[in-house]
Amino acid sequence: MPPTLRRRKLPYDATTARDHLRRADSTMRGIVERVGPLALELRGSPYQSLVRALLYQQLAGAAASAIERRFLALFGDRVPEPEELLATAPEALRSAGISRQKTGYLYSLAEHASAGLLEAGALRRASDDEAIEIVTQIKGVGRWTADMLLMFCLGRPDVLPVGDLGVQRIMAEAYRLDSRPDADAMLRIAEPWRPYRSAGAWYLWRYGDVITQENTL
Repeated sequence: MPPTLRRRKLPYDATTARDHLRRADSTMRGIVERVGPLALELRGSPYQSLVRALLYQQLAGAAASAIERRFLALFGDRVPEPEELLATAPEALRSAGISRQKTGYLYSLAEHASAGLLEAGALRRASDDEAIEIVTQIKGVGRWTADMLLMFCLGRPDVLPVGDLGVQRIMAEAYRLDSRPDADAMLRIAEPWRPYRSAGAWYLWRYGDVITQENTL
């Protein structure tokens, strides 16, 4: 997330979540010890978080980061207000490398935000399922994007993003599976992590980074 966005602390205790994972799952214990403290942070408003999630959809990290930088540069290196985004010509967004389809998604997001349908307080009071139902009304926002919002903006502690390819890949490696697990298998493996499955997913992502760094040495 751009550094200009305000960072917020988790609404749950990171040490408690980490210690629970270590006690609940021997495989996760090894992952936690290699990765270190839980450093999951919350940044931005729901609208800002969804802007970034849409930009990053179905793209590798480096390509998504480059598009994000060009997009933000259109607005003085900041996330535009919804009304600014709606007033921006599609050609300008395309010049930043944003596809025609994603341009439509961004406009839909801006329309919902401008209409007051992404008010942060209301989303924070909503249950996980209610929040998912609200945001998936936006074009291009599916369950994966909603899960990212719950975890990294609303700070929900017990989200398992079963549609995330990175979580699937590292779970398969860490738990010595023959192939990437399906949603049911992921839910079974992560059951001991409750009520801190968000922290468990974060640790899998970071563990993937550790493995990648070790393989490049």
